[in-house]
Amino acid sequence: MKKYFCIRYDYMKTHPSEKMHLAVVACGERLEETVTMLRSAIIFSIKPLHFHIFAEDQLHESFKDILDEFPYEGKVNYTLYPITFPSESAAEWKKLFKPCASQRLFLPLILKNVDSLLYVDTDILFLRPVDDIWSFLGKFNSTQIAAMAPEHEEPRIGWYNRFARHPYYGVTGINSGVMLMNMTRIRRKYFKNDMTPVRLQWGEILMPLLKKYKLNITWGDQDLLNIMFFHNPESLYVFPCQWNYRPDHCIYGSNCKAAEEEGIFILHGNRGVYHDDKQPTFRAVYEAIKNYSFGDDLVHSLLQPLELELQKTTHTYCGRVYKVFIKQLTKSIRDLYARRSKGR
Repeated sequence: MKKYFCIRYDYMKTHPSEKMHLAVVACGERLEETVTMLRSAIIFSIKPLHFHIFAEDQLHESFKDILDEFPYEGKVNYTLYPITFPSESAAEWKKLFKPCASQRLFLPLILKNVDSLLYVDTDILFLRPVDDIWSFLGKFNSTQIAAMAPEHEEPRIGWYNRFARHPYYGVTGINSGVMLMNMTRIRRKYFKNDMTPVRLQWGEILMPLLKKYKLNITWGDQDLLNIMFFHNPESLYVFPCQWNYRPDHCIYGSNCKAAEEEGIFILHGNRGVYHDDKQPTFRAVYEAIKNYSFGDDLVHSLLQPLELELQKTTHTYCGRVYKVFIKQLTKSIRDLYARRSKGR
């Protein structure tokens, strides 16, 4: 494993023990999307945040310029890192699935001093405090090292159970777009596998897995994680679908019952739905958060305009359940103002 370097820009000083650590990997045209995700994390979160941003070199200056203008209110630090893979196999990892996507697999090996981490894709939007998903770390039992949501709720439309040519976790597989990790446990664990009777550590198992399954995997690093947790199911904590709500949860009819009851907690706009007209409900939420100015009234500047836009989407399957898109958001705004009132 080659040595990793990072460029550090600590904007505010906070107490390390209180921080929540959030990581994202940004390549290509993902600057705006990543910044919008970070904005959503900042709006509602309570404890201090430390962002670990892995990005192509040409994006670093833009990230720094934008993030340094954010009114952090003393609760956010960030660190920028280059995209880095093990030198002996860098080319192979770079071309796996999307550019840079497999960087997430190496986070436990790069961020050696970070105990726990929430990794999210760039197309994630937080509709409630990061603190709430972070709290799942306290619910892990002694064998669990990571938490993810199922890839599908409905097996009839599941991808893994219908098409996968490799082992996968559970009934419908898992989605790695929102991945909570106890990285200390990950680094210490020896994983069962189907390559050798000897258990292997995280840094030892990744390349052999890729070599064995690279002709059989479609979704890159997510498939490798599915294979890994198929063989080590006791190591995974599974959280409900409203923590990783994707178009598949509504485009064929609503199939995330938890979101129907409580609203969407984390929105995942995969398949580029924030940037085209295929799923206007997802795009409306993205545009509302992107255009919100820190300090403006959240009800009048975010929630009310968003609800008006969502009401225009009822001709789509996701639009028919548009209230799940604002149910939790409404509560998060109310809770935020209640906290501010108590703090006066």
